[in-house]
Amino acid sequence: MYARIKLRDTVRVPPSKLGEDIEKVINSLLWEQFEGRLDREYGMIIGIESIEEIGEGRIIEGDGGVYFDVVFNAICFRPLHQEVVEGEVIEIVEFGAFVSIGPFDALLHMSQVTDDYMVFDEKNKRLVGRETKKALQEGDKVRARIVSLSLKEREPEKSKIGLTMRQPWLGALKWIEEEIEKLMKEREA
Repeated sequence: MYARIKLRDTVRVPPSKLGEDIEKVINSLLWEQFEGRLDREYGMIIGIESIEEIGEGRIIEGDGGVYFDVVFNAICFRPLHQEVVEGEVIEIVEFGAFVSIGPFDALLHMSQVTDDYMVFDEKNKRLVGRETKKALQEGDKVRARIVSLSLKEREPEKSKIGLTMRQPWLGALKWIEEEIEKLMKEREA
């Protein structure tokens, strides 16, 4: 999910910034260029951690900027198919819930919440199990598995991630805690 990666790229420092601390300028330019960028190999780049190496600057005729080869470390978030993730329910809609996982919002369709039939309670903005009466609402922390993944490099906001909680030990964390307590009581008896 989260990873530290080492990247190498060329950064153009504009002429107006050449009198400033070059490392700070390059760090700022790296943040502008990479933060929020989606790469198929690395996932979403969250931020720049550190700069390891700044090469000698090169000047290209007709351009007042200076080009530096830079090696730097970045933190990225790369969701993987079938990975178990934890997130927070940020919105309940009539067809399911949207769950925030890292920098992405994933869809948890109501058919994938539990084995019980879920009903949308529009008044209270929650999903409720018909038989179990388990409720899922905004703010709930959940553990789910990624079952579909479509990352769009050119338009990251159109990326789609589908989740399921219909497997053992997945679901709202409060449900999982209740199951653990129930098992502990059974063991003691």
